[in-house]
Parts: sequence; C-alpha cells; structure tokens
Amino acid sequence: MSWIHSVLFLCLTLSWCVVVTGDTDDGGAPMDKTEQEALYSAIQGFVGDSWNGSDLYPDPCGWTPIQGVSCDLYGDLWYVTDLTLGLVHENSLPCGTSLVIKPELFKLKHLKSLTFFNCFVSPITLAKEDWINLGSNLESLEFRSNPGLIGGLPETIGSLTKLKSLVVLENGFNGKVPASLCNLTRLQRLVLAGNLFTGTIPDCFNGFKDLLILDLSRNLFSGTLPLSIGEMVSLLKLDLSNNQIEGELPQELGVLKNLTLLDLRNNIISGGLFENIVKIRSLTDLVLSGNPMGSDDDDMMGIKWENLDNLVILDLSKMGLRGEIPSGLASLKRLRFLGLNDNNLTGLVPSKELETLPCLGALYINGNNLTGELGFSRKFYEKMGTRFKASKNPNLCQHVVSGSQQLKPCMMEKTEDGLVIKQTWSNLKKEEEKKDESSSSAMGVMVTRHVLSNGFMWDLLLLELSLLVVLYY
Repeated sequence: MSWIHSVLFLCLTLSWCVVVTGDTDDGGAPMDKTEQEALYSAIQGFVGDSWNGSDLYPDPCGWTPIQGVSCDLYGDLWYVTDLTLGLVHENSLPCGTSLVIKPELFKLKHLKSLTFFNCFVSPITLAKEDWINLGSNLESLEFRSNPGLIGGLPETIGSLTKLKSLVVLENGFNGKVPASLCNLTRLQRLVLAGNLFTGTIPDCFNGFKDLLILDLSRNLFSGTLPLSIGEMVSLLKLDLSNNQIEGELPQELGVLKNLTLLDLRNNIISGGLFENIVKIRSLTDLVLSGNPMGSDDDDMMGIKWENLDNLVILDLSKMGLRGEIPSGLASLKRLRFLGLNDNNLTGLVPSKELETLPCLGALYINGNNLTGELGFSRKFYEKMGTRFKASKNPNLCQHVVSGSQQLKPCMMEKTEDGLVIKQTWSNLKKEEEKKDESSSSAMGVMVTRHVLSNGFMWDLLLLELSLLVVLYY
C-alpha cells in the first residue's frame, strides 16, 4: 500500500503547485486596469509614441517594474504612488525631445511623489488646469534641471495643500511667484532656486511653522525681506543669495533659533550688521558677502562674535566694512573659512589670536587698509598655502617669507656703534648668517636707510652685500 500513498501524495503536490502557479500568473493582487492604462499613456507622452508599456512592462507594479515607478496597495489593488521621469539613474526612462503632458498623468489619484529631471529641453509652459486633481495625495513635487520649462509657475500648484516638498530648481520659469503658494503651509522644503522669478518675496511665511529649508537663490527677486521670515520657527537653512534684495536686515531674523545656514550674498542689502545676529547661536554658515552694508566705524567691533561659537564658515567680504578686525573672532574654535577681503578694514591684524584657531583652513584679508606687521608663523603659511591672501594692503608688511610672498618685507632695526640701521628682516638675517663668509660669495642689491643720532638720514645703494660702509659722526 505504500506505493499507493506515494502516488496520492505526488498528485496532491502537483495539484497544489498548479493552483499556486495559476494565482501567480493572474498577478496575485492585480493593478487597477484604469490606473495601468493611465500610467502607460502618461509615460508615453514623455518618452515617445513608440514606447509600448503593455508589451514591455505587463506588470509594472509586480514582476516587470518600471524604473522610476513605485506602487502601493489600496484595498486589493495596486496604484502608482511615486513617479520619476528623466535620466535620474542609468536605467531610468529618458524623456523624448517633443514630449507632452497628457491628462492621464493627473488620473493617478494615489500619486504622492512626482519628479521631472532634465526632461523639458524645448520651450514649453505648464498648463494651469489638472494640477488640482493631485491635491488630495501629492506630498512631493520636483522640477529639476528643465531649461525648457518657461513661463510662470501655475497658480493651481497652490491647491496641492498636502505638499511637504516643492523643489523648482534650475529651470526657465519666470515672472512673479503665484500668491497661492502661501496656501502650502505644510511645506518642509521650498526650493525655487536657479530660475528667473521676479517681484518681491511673498510676505506670508507666518503660517509655515514646519518649514525647514527655504532656498530662493539665483533669481531676480527684489524689494525688502518680508518680516514674516521670523515666523518660520523651525527653519534650518535660509538661502536668498544672488538676487536683488535691498533694504536692511530685519531684526526678526534673530528669532530663528534653529537656523544653521544664512546665505544672503550678492544682494543690495544695506544698513550694516545687526546685533540680533548673535542670537542665532546655532549658525554654522554665515555668508553676507557682496552687500553694501558698511556704514559705521564699528561695523564688526560692535558684534559679540564669541556668541556664534558654532560658526564654520564666515564670509563678510566685499561689504565695505570699516573698523578693526575684532579679536573676538579667535573664540570661534570651529571656524574653517574666514573671508574679510575687499573691505575698508583698518588697524592691526590679530595674527597670534587667529593662528590659534585649530580648524582654520582659509583666511582672506586682502584688499583692505590694514597696517603693521603680520605675526603669523611660517608653519601657519605652510598650512594655508594658496588659501591665505593678504595682498593689496599698502601699509601691511610680512615678517616670515612664505612660499608666495604677498606683502613687502617688514623693516627691522639693529644698532652698531651707536648707529641705527633699518633694513628688511630677511636681509638682516642673511647678513648675520654670512658675516664670516668671504666677500666673493655675496651677490645682490639692497637699499638700507641709515639714521644718525643727530637726526640726519640718507639712503645708500649697495651694489654688493660685502661692501662695508663706515659712517662717522
């Protein structure tokens, strides 16, 4: 009887396998047919009519997935939740040269994320209608590197009230930002950088309590900074650089206690530095360069820089700042980059203090009216290399001769038989090293100034360092 049991067991096994295989061929949990057709049609509009999704990807949410398409189950059916178009990855679907946005795109009713990367090359404007159809679910909308996207940003994008991320980066959009963006109060990231947007920045940020990143850089925004910026209490990064923003920095910026990056470079902001900036103790990057903010003589000295002890990057170049370099900067132990170049700074350079900064890797003080002697060590110059610049300070001199001498050598004094001799530090050192050498080994030209005790002075040109000049009273 054992062989009968074996046969029965084999038959039952085969029967079970057939049933399982049959269920798998049916797709298990199938994709909604209307959803599948809408997906094929939408993609075809971007990659070209020759693309046949039903043949290439008969189960786009299952065993034949499409790169850039993600799905999720709703009930017992699959629906598209994420759609990325463009060559984000090597096997992504490339966009065609003459693409169209088909209305089927907006029938993907469970879509949460939609990204267009380097798709729109030929000029095209986005239609205003249909975007509202995605308002019930869409949380992320991105247009990245699409130079062909021109015209204004559709007003209807403001109806996507569940958006948490809106990235409109490096496209050809222009005109004013639609006022409807003020409705997107759930945003955590708002990036409109690298376009041609004009007009003023909307003053409606009082409702953006969850916003972490605001990047409006590289546009043509004008006018003053809206006071409602201070209402974004969760903000981590604020980048408004490379625009045409004017006026003074609002004191409300000091309320942003979580801010780590403040980049306002290359605008027309004036009125000097504001003291409230030291209240943002979380700052790691403070970039204000290229703004005509210099006004008072104590532009820098009036700021308690030691309070910003988290700073890593401080760029205050090309601002017309006056006064001295504050020694309080030496308290910024995490500082790696310090840019003070092309201002009207005067006084001595706190060399010894700045050299104690353990992380400092770049220092630019060129293009000022600094005076006196640089007291940096040779080791400091070697550490900085080309990342140290001090040139174009007419009354500043340099003791240590580094690999790239940028300043005139400082004059040193020595006394011989009641005679005070002033000459360069480097030549003085050479003279001491060679005082016992033969005169034939010395070459060069040097100008020394001899100052007599009775007040007379004159310059002597020595054609050979070995020439001994004896002066009597």
